[in-house]
Amino acid sequence: MLKQDISRRTDKTEIMDDFDLKGPELRKTLSDLDNINSWLGGNQITLDGIKELLKGHSKNKKIKIVDIGCGNGSILRKVAAWGKSQKREFILIGIDANEHAIQIAKEKSKKFENLSFEKLNIFSDSFKSNQYDIILCTLTLHHFKDKEIISLLNQLYTQAKLGIVINDLHRSNSAYILFQAFCSVFVNNEIARKDGLTSILRGFKRSDLLRYQEDISCSSFKISWKWAFRYQWIIKKEQ
Repeated sequence: MLKQDISRRTDKTEIMDDFDLKGPELRKTLSDLDNINSWLGGNQITLDGIKELLKGHSKNKKIKIVDIGCGNGSILRKVAAWGKSQKREFILIGIDANEHAIQIAKEKSKKFENLSFEKLNIFSDSFKSNQYDIILCTLTLHHFKDKEIISLLNQLYTQAKLGIVINDLHRSNSAYILFQAFCSVFVNNEIARKDGLTSILRGFKRSDLLRYQEDISCSSFKISWKWAFRYQWIIKKEQ
């Protein structure tokens, strides 16, 4: 298990960046990535961010939440279940650029009446024209280059009424080596293994996030390191 150069974010692409990826290969990879995320506790980071943004807000108000890069919709199903347990009324929307992932998300979410999914480019006018209370960005931000990230975050900040919850990877040699070890035992999926390692190299250091923050027009934010090698970045809209 070799160390990698983590001094800067890699430009290497991931297999999942191919929006035409489909069929059993896509279905299994999304499922395996969800399992990895669940085993390592990653989903809770997003849910905790939502709870933070909802503090002090009435349960009687409908809350509109969008998840960009939603994959098969697993995060939104967890949010829906939590909202129901808290007697909160959520309108949940999943956006992804892969039509095949959207179809899988719809299949898996049939019993959730407050979930909907749409194939949409988040840089398109169709998406930009929408307003949401909370915008989720879970393991999506690292797919973009630095200039795209700054542009996207400024755009999302104008679209969010309460704020943005970002949950993404900490770029470190420890994370890379431990993920290799984890995959050798628990993951029998070449795409999930390769993309997982590339994702770590496309991930972030705290200094990266602070640098992006300087170019976003907001004053209220919190960056927290979480296990397993994640950053939770909550950008709160001034009320």
